[in-house]
Amino acid sequence: MNHSSVSESVRNYYGQVLSSSQDLKTSACCSLESAPHYLRPLLADLHPQVVAQFYGCGAPFPPALKGATVLDLGCGTGRDCFLLSRLVGELGQVIGVDMTAEQLAVAHQYDDWHKEKYAYEHSNIHFKQGYIEDLQSAGIADDSIDVVVSNCVVNLSPDKRQVFKEIFRVLKPGGELYFSDVYADRRIPEHLRFEPVLLGECLSGALYWEDFRRILMDLGCADFRIVNSSPIALEDDDIIEKIGMAQFRSVTIRAFKMPLEDRCEDYGQIATYLGSMKNQPHAFDLDDHHHFETGRPLRVCGNSFDMLALSRYAPHFQLIGDKSNHFGLFDCAEDSSTKTSDGAACC
Repeated sequence: MNHSSVSESVRNYYGQVLSSSQDLKTSACCSLESAPHYLRPLLADLHPQVVAQFYGCGAPFPPALKGATVLDLGCGTGRDCFLLSRLVGELGQVIGVDMTAEQLAVAHQYDDWHKEKYAYEHSNIHFKQGYIEDLQSAGIADDSIDVVVSNCVVNLSPDKRQVFKEIFRVLKPGGELYFSDVYADRRIPEHLRFEPVLLGECLSGALYWEDFRRILMDLGCADFRIVNSSPIALEDDDIIEKIGMAQFRSVTIRAFKMPLEDRCEDYGQIATYLGSMKNQPHAFDLDDHHHFETGRPLRVCGNSFDMLALSRYAPHFQLIGDKSNHFGLFDCAEDSSTKTSDGAACC
């Protein structure tokens, strides 16, 4: 099956087959994460039809978005765009790109409704029909986006490498990719990869985790971080019979457009979170094992230091050190979910 046939299959599944998230046969394309507490009041302000036709697998909403330009890949009916509209504020902007006309029609229908709900003078959202593999055709310029988000969409693309290539093209230097998607513990057999239901349910298009790592490495992203990860339950007997040999996870990932090393190196650097991000007064989690308590210095590797120093997070940290002295590989514990005895974070 060629790329256009895959896109047409996905477009048909989300535009014609599914009428709401209740029609999904698995939990792969519905949110498995509990929304952060500060988002719950914003979720209550969304139009019910937008919520009913939402298909996602995570909560890709990083902090410190005020005034930012955010691009949502595969925005669908706009649920995440409308949430992001509140987070960036009226002076920020959100761009939503999707290829499915039926989904975008719902987003356009309720754009003014949300603008009035938020008491904005003008909508700060721009919905565009297009392919996430070709953001140039959607008018997204080089180095123009502060943050790219996506919610269980990249797995649906027939050319995932091209999607990531486009993401790093449009991100500003120091910009952030923060997205949720489905990953498999093995390569999906070729004869299953284009089966319409398995594809539409976000399973047969799921990248093998190591292939995802290789794609990002090849595109110059030598280090990315897992924010959180959840197993996906296959609850439909027909789906289990077809693809039950594989295990799937919903993973939220953070990556940056900046030069990083392919290993965690020790330069004796220290980062202290100032507690200044909105809704994050007590701590900030860079990933699932870098937990920065407010006011508590933490020794970090060179990559973690740069992720903070060269991004929009820099004003929220006291950062001490440079790369003038190198002490070898960063001392990480065997269990990456813990800290070493001397207080160093684990990469």
